[in-house]
Amino acid sequence: MEVGKERSSLAAEIIGEIRRQVPEFARPLAGNFGAGIQQGVESALEEFADLLEAGTGEGPFSEERLRVHRALGRGELAEGRSLDALQAAYRVGGRVAWRRYARVARRAGLGADRMVVLAEAIFAYLDELASAAVRGYAEARADEAGTLGRRRHRLLDLLAGGAPAGAVREAAAAADWPIPAAVACVALGPPLAGAPPGRARLPDLVLADADGAEPYLLVPEPALYLRDGQVQRVLHERTAVIGPTVGIGLSADSLRWARAILACLPDGQRGGPVDCDRCLPELMLLGDPALVRLIAERRLRPLSALTPKRGERLAETLLAWLQTNRGSAPDVAARLGIHPQTARRRLHQVQHLFGPALADPDARFELEVALRGRVLAFRPLTGR
Repeated sequence: MEVGKERSSLAAEIIGEIRRQVPEFARPLAGNFGAGIQQGVESALEEFADLLEAGTGEGPFSEERLRVHRALGRGELAEGRSLDALQAAYRVGGRVAWRRYARVARRAGLGADRMVVLAEAIFAYLDELASAAVRGYAEARADEAGTLGRRRHRLLDLLAGGAPAGAVREAAAAADWPIPAAVACVALGPPLAGAPPGRARLPDLVLADADGAEPYLLVPEPALYLRDGQVQRVLHERTAVIGPTVGIGLSADSLRWARAILACLPDGQRGGPVDCDRCLPELMLLGDPALVRLIAERRLRPLSALTPKRGERLAETLLAWLQTNRGSAPDVAARLGIHPQTARRRLHQVQHLFGPALADPDARFELEVALRGRVLAFRPLTGR
């Protein structure tokens, strides 16, 4: 009975000192918070007394009682604090316990050598309890990161699937992901030969599906995050296509467009990522390749009677003329890097082959579509 009273008195003294010396624990010990502290102090004193009675003062420590201190560590994370306050509480508790045990030991006539052993046993035991709290804190943080990761992966699935705005807002709130003003999706090919091993640690708000069959990133605020060093590392270690920058509601379209361009690139292409914002006309052409081929078949039929080499020269001359707003021979020559007289001769041949179509705005539009499609088919996009 006397031992029980002594232990209860010591527990109350320890808790009082912790509340006095550690500001974070100064509030009334109520609810789960108070119960955890009370149980932690009482279970520690009880087990230490059992160890002393067994004549060891050391482990093995009860897994059940260590669980109490792991729970205290978890509780600190839940309270939004670091472990500093809890570690301070352990130190305060150790000092108070040592003073009380020392008084009792002196009354019992314990010699100096035994007092040293007792002190070492107290502080070794406190180290074990503090280590259990650290483990609990780390476990809770890992659990929280895992939960957050799963929520962000679900959010990424919703964005890539074109989910309704309400569902996206709810998922973003649950994932602690602030909805940005703009995003860009990045379609990724396999790692390039010679790329360093390991995966870059991306900025916290960049969402990624790096392990799927068609890996991709969703980059918020592209003007900022596309310049980040770790994002740049990913973009240069793989064949990569940056989708157009769009509002959050068009995330699925940005990804779809990026994948359309990626499908046109040769495997293992180097030279940096392709930026879709710089090749929007090509994206339009890729939207319906069969229709582009049909237009080409009809509009470029005059070239079919020529040799491939001559047909290619006149096709590039016609495209240059259209892209220089029906420019003069010197304009076309400058664009193609040829002599003006050569350009003039080719333009005469183009006029002879295509005649009235060159004066028709709709026909000129279809001719440019057909010629751009032809270039896209024979000259794959490169990083730009």
